[in-house]
Amino acid sequence: MAEERDQTRASWEELPLPDEFPDPHMEGEAVLDGEAEERSTKQLVKCSPKLLQMLKAAESRKTPQGQDKDEAEESGTGGLVSEALKTDMQIQFNEQKQEFNKRPANTGRRSLSRSISQSSTDSFSSVCSDSSEDEHSPRDKSQRTSKGFSDFCIKNIKKAEFGRREIEIAQQEMPALMALRKRAAGEKPLAGAKVAGCTHITAQTAVLIETLSALGAKCRWAACNIFSTQNAVAAALAEGGTSVFAWRGESEDDFWWCIDRCVCSESWQPNMILDDGGDLTHWIYKKYPSLFKRIKGIVEESVTGIFRLYQLSKAGKLSVPAMNVNDSVTKQKFDNLYCCKESILDGLKRTTDVMFGGKQVAVCGYGEVGKGCCAALKALGAVVYVTEVDPICALQACMDGFRVIKLSEVVRQVDMVITCTGNKNVVGREHLERTKNGCIVCNMGHSSTEIDLTSLRTADMRWERVRPQVDHVIWPDGKRIVLLAEGRLLNLSCSTVPSFVLSITATTQALALIELYSAPEGRYKQDVYLLPKKMDEYVASLHLQSFDAHLTELNEDQAKYLGISKHGPFKPSYYRY
Repeated sequence: MAEERDQTRASWEELPLPDEFPDPHMEGEAVLDGEAEERSTKQLVKCSPKLLQMLKAAESRKTPQGQDKDEAEESGTGGLVSEALKTDMQIQFNEQKQEFNKRPANTGRRSLSRSISQSSTDSFSSVCSDSSEDEHSPRDKSQRTSKGFSDFCIKNIKKAEFGRREIEIAQQEMPALMALRKRAAGEKPLAGAKVAGCTHITAQTAVLIETLSALGAKCRWAACNIFSTQNAVAAALAEGGTSVFAWRGESEDDFWWCIDRCVCSESWQPNMILDDGGDLTHWIYKKYPSLFKRIKGIVEESVTGIFRLYQLSKAGKLSVPAMNVNDSVTKQKFDNLYCCKESILDGLKRTTDVMFGGKQVAVCGYGEVGKGCCAALKALGAVVYVTEVDPICALQACMDGFRVIKLSEVVRQVDMVITCTGNKNVVGREHLERTKNGCIVCNMGHSSTEIDLTSLRTADMRWERVRPQVDHVIWPDGKRIVLLAEGRLLNLSCSTVPSFVLSITATTQALALIELYSAPEGRYKQDVYLLPKKMDEYVASLHLQSFDAHLTELNEDQAKYLGISKHGPFKPSYYRY
């Protein structure tokens, strides 16, 4: 997030990076046999003993149907550890590198968010700040918890009790994280870990942070989005002893100040990074590069952040190992698809009260996020058009019943434009000039550069705040568009997201941190890695109990016929799901 921040826009461009980038698809795409797959693998590494032991302990396929794993062990009915887990798992280096989208150059004009973000501290979400709260920056006041803890900067520590109730509600819908906390808390696999985090600070993230603390880590946290912090949740984290530096409606200067405070402390220096968007990683590279001598690894979960890590790796400037959580199956196929499928409607309803039936909508991008948005809009009767650059995604859209068309061909008639590409200037001034009066324009991608708002910040254009996170951008002739969240991530800026889906992603993040932190020195090189498919299957299995789902088990003959272990992994690495 915060790609639009004027003071730092050009900072990523200052890196001496190559002009050309690797093809976003793996060379030798049709790798189907084992030998070819092995040849295409750049690196093979083994999982750490701690993580392997955890997976072994979690093996429950041989327990009686419906019986809890712990009960089965106590009753002596626990199954044998599978042969697949007896063999050290391998993590393959991801050769699929993607083009990095540079930040736009500093325009020299102050961003609109600097002048109005402080008036945007309230939301229709119950977990966001109340509009009556003091609008002054928390940097100007000193706060302490009931126990005297003061190493934090949030909006209002008095909201901690309310935030704690929000966290407890989220815990009920995040079964895998709670199971991980229960099963691994005694082992403390993250004992000694000092995790600096930069993510959306929501009730769901709070469950992750407190799970990491239960596993032995000490955490300091900042927000990756100036609008997504839930102030009451931040207060609850601070009351619980976590150093949090974030509040809803930060200015751009506040945003980077909070990240700096998250990193800098006289008595604390990070040895792990958990990032969402790459801003924390970038800040350390630019301001405190010596810290990378202590840092054992980076875990990144966003398309934007992964682009940056691959660019650094390509330039030979990635100084520590990194885990690409974004391209894990449990992130791509669940968070990106199912989360956006539900939360896109929530964000639009809360901000505009729009009726979807019969509306014409242009969705830019048909990746997993675009697929989820299109499915939700179609289900409510909207007429959906899709724009795409990738012929494969375009063909998928056609087969799903959507008209694939250029935005310029349909922009005059649509009622909404939604971006889901991760690119920049997907919706330009030339498109916005041609929209109908009252067209809703918003973004569902992580990056805030998809809508060219810089072109609208001119003297002849008038901006009018009509609701929290809702602006009317008005042309001289009176025509207007309805802009949501200033082009930032709609669902987390304007609403909330389903806890259950975030449980899947957060569990994957926690396991990635454990793996990188526990790995013996030298196991990982200065590259970007994917977690093994067995890990994705483990995370998925932790959530199946919520649905009372019973997996079918292969017999030995069937497993031999398929050429796999009866306990997984069940699909090869090239399988697309």
